[in-house]
Amino acid sequence: MQIISSAPLLVFVLERMKQQRTSTGFVPTMGALHEGHLSLMQRCRKENDVCVASIFVNPTQFNDPRDLERYPRTPDKDIELLEQEGCDVIFMPAEKEIYPQKDTRIFDLGNFDKVMEGAFRPGHFNGVAQVVTRLFDIVKPQRAYFGEKDFQQLVIIRKIVADFHYPVEIVACPVVREPDGLAMSSRNRLLSEAHRRAAPFIYETLKLSVQMAPEHTPGEIKKWVLSRFEGHPLLQVEYFEIVQETTLEPVTSWQEPGEKRGCIAVKAGEIRLIDNIKYNC
Repeated sequence: MQIISSAPLLVFVLERMKQQRTSTGFVPTMGALHEGHLSLMQRCRKENDVCVASIFVNPTQFNDPRDLERYPRTPDKDIELLEQEGCDVIFMPAEKEIYPQKDTRIFDLGNFDKVMEGAFRPGHFNGVAQVVTRLFDIVKPQRAYFGEKDFQQLVIIRKIVADFHYPVEIVACPVVREPDGLAMSSRNRLLSEAHRRAAPFIYETLKLSVQMAPEHTPGEIKKWVLSRFEGHPLLQVEYFEIVQETTLEPVTSWQEPGEKRGCIAVKAGEIRLIDNIKYNC
């Protein structure tokens, strides 16, 4: 396994590898790896000849400087885990390698970045678009792997790939959960003991809402989910929406065509937790 910090060197190394092996898979991360990230690498390993992972905490997608400062960083452990999963190349760039000059690009993401996470984190998805396009330009993968936990991000990345005609297949991988149901996230390790004990309530509520859905309208389900958190001493809902999976438009009837997904964001103290679930109505 090679660890590379220089973008030009990575391009050179990957070009040499591509002369002998046909497909390159890519797992972009911000480090602080957990089983969810490793499941992406496992899928990448099965489907590609060359597996590349990046570890880069992208500053342009943090609208809250405090969030950037406290984002967990565990580079030595991350390297060890990726090597165990058969990663061929780890790209660990400094900021100047990704942004030699300040990135002033503004992406037209339509309404995709104005709802849910976009409404609460202005500029976040523009920063995601900046870093993902830079990484795709450097790595030039045939496939890139993203987790469904960040579902809105996944939809936006697919839009970027379509808009800019990137020849890359975006592979969505299922949410990986702790034994108590909490969606795995690098931020989970920042939770206090009390908030960590309370956090599985989020997925428990989502699962119950799916069970109730056949006998209730989307609007009724939304009201019920929000009511479950009213007065909760440790968890505060920022939003819960049931949306069309491809457009992120709100669902008003289960009879509407297309797949539906419930997306939620919850504050557990100072830590934001997001999750989502598919509805099969």
